[in-house]
Amino acid sequence: MTAARRLLLLAAITGALAVTFGAFGAHALRDTLGAAQLATWQTAVSYLFWHVLAALFAARYGETAQSREALLAAALFLAGSLVFSSTLFAVALGAPRWLGAITPLGGMALIAGWLALAWAAWRRA
Repeated sequence: MTAARRLLLLAAITGALAVTFGAFGAHALRDTLGAAQLATWQTAVSYLFWHVLAALFAARYGETAQSREALLAAALFLAGSLVFSSTLFAVALGAPRWLGAITPLGGMALIAGWLALAWAAWRRA
């Protein structure tokens, strides 16, 4: 299995998780968590889902354009969104607040993913 296909597979599975977490938050947690915790949960779901879509695009572009930079972008989108969202999910569920200090590392990976995708587009031109 090629790297692009592995990334597409991981993005598809992560997309299913994003929908699952969104539904779980909307239905199972709405009576359990406070408004601020639900907002944190929704932020995690939104970032996860949007970056899964970006990873799908980048992996497909990396495959068709033979771009290692685009494949790197897809990997950064997936890793970053998992770190970013998982720490927010944990904090929303009551994990120690210090765990939130790890969240920006995921955010930096997301930014790096966008920059890698921009680099891939620049090099292609």
